[in-house]
Amino acid sequence: MLWYCFLEIKEGMLVVREVLYVGKDEEMERGLRYRWIVWGVMVLSYVVVFFHRLAAGVVRNDLVEAFGLSGAAFGTLASLYFYAYMMMQIPVGLLVDSLGARITISVGTLIAGVGALFFGYAPTASVLFLGRFLVGIGVATVFVSILKVQSQWFREREFATLSGMTSLIGNGGGLLAQTPLALAVAFLTWRTTFAAIGVFSVFLAGVCYLFVRNSPQDMGFPSINESERKRNESSDKSIGGKISLKEGFKQVVRVRHLWPVIFFFSFNQGASLSFTSAWGVAYMESVYGLPTTSASSYIAVILIGLMVGSLFSGWFSDRMGRRKWPMLFLASLNVATWAILVFYNGGQPPLAILKPLFFIMGFTATGYVVSWALAREVTPSNFTGIAISLMNTACFLSIGLFTTLLGKILDRYGNLLQGPLLFQRVLFPCFAAVLLSFVCALFVPETKGENIYR
Repeated sequence: MLWYCFLEIKEGMLVVREVLYVGKDEEMERGLRYRWIVWGVMVLSYVVVFFHRLAAGVVRNDLVEAFGLSGAAFGTLASLYFYAYMMMQIPVGLLVDSLGARITISVGTLIAGVGALFFGYAPTASVLFLGRFLVGIGVATVFVSILKVQSQWFREREFATLSGMTSLIGNGGGLLAQTPLALAVAFLTWRTTFAAIGVFSVFLAGVCYLFVRNSPQDMGFPSINESERKRNESSDKSIGGKISLKEGFKQVVRVRHLWPVIFFFSFNQGASLSFTSAWGVAYMESVYGLPTTSASSYIAVILIGLMVGSLFSGWFSDRMGRRKWPMLFLASLNVATWAILVFYNGGQPPLAILKPLFFIMGFTATGYVVSWALAREVTPSNFTGIAISLMNTACFLSIGLFTTLLGKILDRYGNLLQGPLLFQRVLFPCFAAVLLSFVCALFVPETKGENIYR
């Protein structure tokens, strides 16, 4: 409960004009409203994350022309984002659990803005690579911060649905990094476009600092996720005090149920993001002879599938009260779509079926949304940030390796094979990855939406 005192100066003296009591129910209502401001500001930063994640493939030809990059060099440039993202995940988890999400996301978004400015104004390839790396360092703070805030500002039964909404809106940034980016680059040049994104990111960092709060209690509101608070209190009592972050990391690593979730997430996203972020546009240009703007519109369909599927998979999992079977269902269909892309008609499916195929490919890749909820439900509840960070470390290492690997395969066989046969060889590792992700889903536990950590 809160008491608000309104003061005024009367005849040279400070006197109480009005005392307003705000009851607990009203405090809760205010907290429930304000949480959407917190979430909305943070998810806007996530749009920038996805923009940078998928932008490299669209400007590939411009960068190759400006800096003379080979296929392997471009693959390395694109993957630097993912390597930086991977390197930061454990530190970000520790920062979010110690300093809080507000400071972490504000500083991270600022660094991403500086990196985008470096990228846009790069005079040499070295500065270009540095800018891409700084962007990866900065944006690595965003998603873990969002999940940490969600665990404080939202109820458990809302977690998977909200994670899906976060992914849906974030993938909107990926859409901006396709045809809209191609058009902006044609009109403004790639340098001006990335510099503008850098300026916007710096502004967004200030907005995050002004509006984001780590928990409802920071605003004077009661705890919204009561079960989260009770579990944390129970955990603290059971160990006789707070656990150190080092001990928390040890606890998370020892959770055997977490590892199949991590490998599912890594293989699933390794295939999906290496294709959409770096090589999808090149595939459409080489195999079907499309110009960049048209090629990027096909890859955008994958992102639309991801957006719709992200919302559906989280909602469906929460509605069913199940985690494992939605993952298995989506993973099996994802394997089928990749098999068609890589093997049907010698690696060149009819152009007429590609957009429906790409939509289904994106939609069925969203089993990863359920894996976020699973990671939270199989690990200690007071170390959610560390658990998600460990998942993201493995995932973005996988994406970086896949992106670089596909570039090396392209360089190796580029003089021997052409068109469909070349990209059938290039994309085979993606098919193998989604097949392995399905196998991993067989070993994840069924939590029924509850924390099963003991």
